[in-house]
Parts: sequence; structure tokens; C-alpha cells
Amino acid sequence: MCFHNSMTKKAKQLANRYQRKLNFSESATECAENLYHISAFNNPLYPVITASSEIQLYRWGLIPFWVKTEEDADSIRTKTYNARAESIFDKPSFRSSVTSKRCLIPSTGWFDWRHEKGKKIPYFIYVKDEEIFSMAGIYSEWQHPQTRQTLYTFSIITTAANELMRCIHNTNSVCLSSSIRKKKKNGFTPNSTALPSKNFCNLLIPIAWKLMLSTIIFSKNLPTTPQPSNPFPPPPNYTLGTCPNV
Repeated sequence: MCFHNSMTKKAKQLANRYQRKLNFSESATECAENLYHISAFNNPLYPVITASSEIQLYRWGLIPFWVKTEEDADSIRTKTYNARAESIFDKPSFRSSVTSKRCLIPSTGWFDWRHEKGKKIPYFIYVKDEEIFSMAGIYSEWQHPQTRQTLYTFSIITTAANELMRCIHNTNSVCLSSSIRKKKKNGFTPNSTALPSKNFCNLLIPIAWKLMLSTIIFSKNLPTTPQPSNPFPPPPNYTLGTCPNV
């Protein structure tokens, strides 16, 4: 599963990569750049690419539009950080978003753990030769029943692990390599156009393992289990993914 992401590029680099405009406040920009580790368990703001001409900032943890109460919203979002490709059309939480609210989740890599002899070994995984790559995602718009404020949230789509990821975990984020997407006429694109389920599922396959790289993270202070605060020692000039409410 993908619960720990990384975005270590500047917001302007994101805008250039996806040919989108930036319209962030200064505090919001902090949620979109130089973030070495972003944990889904914090329900953070994170940059998302939709059909809009501007980069969006949505909350990680999808809340379906039909949720009635704030309590139910807080509960369900802890179960929707990821959407499994093999069941995405069957789950009530994802059915409405999967064909008409597709998005791209920018990333410079993600973290996962390999279990070996009772220990959890942390890895950093990324797509080689792409400074910023895309993960397939879906999003939703939920209106708070009391405040009537609209909250935009998203989920990252996962699929079966490829040969590289099988050594670490049994699932893989649906990574969309730029070189592969350019060869496909009807690739996974961030738009609201309905896409037949058969065609959509054909896109949600593991990326070729030869396009990926992974590295073990070594640190004396690295805890054995993921922590929402600081499980990874960030390199200089990078911050952790703890964003203000903006």
C-alpha cells in the first residue's frame, strides 16, 4: 500500500512538469514542495493534478459525496488512503469517482517496508529517469453538513506488485511513466470524461520493474514501525509533510 509519499521538488517545477498554473497562498505552497515525507495518516494537503488549469491541493483520504456526518467522514477517510485496482468498481466509496473524477498524484518517490525475520526494513522506491512521476488517483467533493464547506479529497490507486516490489510488499502504486503514457492514445488522464470500466482497468497495471529503483534507508534512529511524525531522516533543506489548515 502507499501511505508514505515524497515530493522534494519546488512548486514551480511541479507547474512546469504538468503545464499547470500556481495559485497558492504562501502557507499552501509549503504543502506542495520540499516535502521529504508525507504521511497519509495525517490527512495532509497534497498537490493533485486534475482537468483544471491550476494545480490543486486536496486532502489525502477520500470522503465519498454521500457521507452524511462529520463523524462518518472522519472514519471513512482512514480507510480510503488507497483504492485497490481490482475492486475499485465494486467499492461504494470509489464507484462514483473512478470513471469521472480521475487525477494524477505527483511524486518523487514513496516509502514502504519489507518484513524479514520479525524486522521491518524501510525502502525508498521511485521511477528512474523521471524527477517527478505520476501516480493514478481519484478524487471526491464532499460538502460538510453544517458549514456547507466543500472538502476535496483523494485516494491513490494501487495494484499488484511487480517483480521489484514483490521483494518489499505485495502491492504497487499505479505509477504512470511519461514514456509509456505518450505511446497510449487513451491513457489515464486527469479529466472528468467517463471511461468504460474495461478500458480503465487495462490501464491500472504494474509499471515495468525495469523502470523503477529502490534503496534501503539506513539510520540508527529509524524506528521499526511507521510513525506519523518522523520515520525518515530528511536530507538537508527538506521538511516533513506537516501542513497547516489552509
